[in-house]
Amino acid sequence: MNPLAEHQSLLSRRCFFGRMTGGVGAAALGSLLGRDAAARNSATLPGRSGFPQFAPKAKRVIFLFQHGGPSQMETFDYKPYLETVHGKEIPKSVIGDQRLTGMTAGQVAFPVMASPWKFSQHGQNGSWVSELMPHTAGVIDDLCVIKSMTTPQIDHDAAATFMQTCMQFPGRPSAGAWVAYGLGGESENLPAFVVMVSNGKPSSIPIYDRMWGSSFLPSKFQGVRFGGVNESVLYLNNPKGMSRAARKRTLDEITKLNELNYQEYRDPEILTRIAQYEMAFRMQTSVPELVDISKEGQGTFDLYGENAREPGTYAYNCLLARRLVERGTRFVQLFHRGWDAHFDIPTDMPRQSGQTDQATAALISDLKARGLLDDTLIIWGGEFGRSVFSQGSNPSHAKFGRDHHGRCFTMWMAGGGVKAGSFGESDEWSFNVKSNPVSVYDLYATMFHQLGIDHETLTHRFQGRDYRMTDLYGRVVKEILA
Repeated sequence: MNPLAEHQSLLSRRCFFGRMTGGVGAAALGSLLGRDAAARNSATLPGRSGFPQFAPKAKRVIFLFQHGGPSQMETFDYKPYLETVHGKEIPKSVIGDQRLTGMTAGQVAFPVMASPWKFSQHGQNGSWVSELMPHTAGVIDDLCVIKSMTTPQIDHDAAATFMQTCMQFPGRPSAGAWVAYGLGGESENLPAFVVMVSNGKPSSIPIYDRMWGSSFLPSKFQGVRFGGVNESVLYLNNPKGMSRAARKRTLDEITKLNELNYQEYRDPEILTRIAQYEMAFRMQTSVPELVDISKEGQGTFDLYGENAREPGTYAYNCLLARRLVERGTRFVQLFHRGWDAHFDIPTDMPRQSGQTDQATAALISDLKARGLLDDTLIIWGGEFGRSVFSQGSNPSHAKFGRDHHGRCFTMWMAGGGVKAGSFGESDEWSFNVKSNPVSVYDLYATMFHQLGIDHETLTHRFQGRDYRMTDLYGRVVKEILA
């Protein structure tokens, strides 16, 4: 008999277990649901047994993803040589076998473009930083700037997917999902993995929710997106006319039905559904408190900027990221659109840096002041960099663009046991990696290491194969570890 067809009186937990047959099977199911109930009582999302595997330097991660690909030559990779060859054709020996996108493959000329912005040295290490990033320059001694990042991808969707999942094709778990799977959550009332997408420049480049999906990992590890137009988390609020007590009664009955459903199908996703309903109920209280920034002092908005008061802005999301990690969220992923500067670098770069520079630096300073930077790993960067040559044949500083460039670009890390300074080097053209290349696999191997995880052993068996995020690759970049 289908348990779902039984009378409503059989929905009590006692009747549920009492009516079960099969001896050991009943005990096993009781154990599973008992453990799930215990997990719900403790309320934190459990990770895998035995993780972390060794003492972690970082407990949590904030990834400030700059969607579209910031230009390394306008931010952190100072190339004075380009001023001497500005407007000249880039040598074919430099380009080599580099693939070009469809936007520049038909060009007959590839004139070199020097950056129109000045660079100056900052911090104890004398690091070169563009004048577009004055606030970040102020915290440069907390950053490890990696100037030798490289990716095989040259188109946005494949490159962004690769940066989030280590696979250019859809269908693999995201970094945040892997971290939540390995370590679980620290908060009883908030998800282990939270995603926020700031407004930025309107863009035709989509940001798909698969970039924070869990794929073949249990769905409880996928990212939860914050930032709805009328509510902070979509569908979290009760319908009009429904009290919180009525919603709780509804969820209790749904839980009983789900337990009966699990009795018949033994699908672990049903247990996930139970846990997610209960987390959502707790979030009805925790999320309003989280997003209520009215108690933040004026000093907070002096630090992050006044637009940190406006939900949906990058500054607001950076402030929320700090509040999330304070409350135990394990992985916070920010996406900021608008870095795809094909046609108007002189306009695009000041706009993008103006939207992000102050809040990025503020987040670092704020975490440091609260004693959280040491065990919070921050990652900043996009899916690739930009080309040294102009998109189009006019080498005018008045208006020019740069195409995608994956062979060499810049990212940085801060906190979480990472050593400040710079690592790796590009050639004088900022076109090829000159020393110490760092792949996307290496980046994540290093991230997992700082979290106390051996990236080669955090695996999940799916369709007869053990998968890991870094696939068959990746090395821990020990040179950048403090």
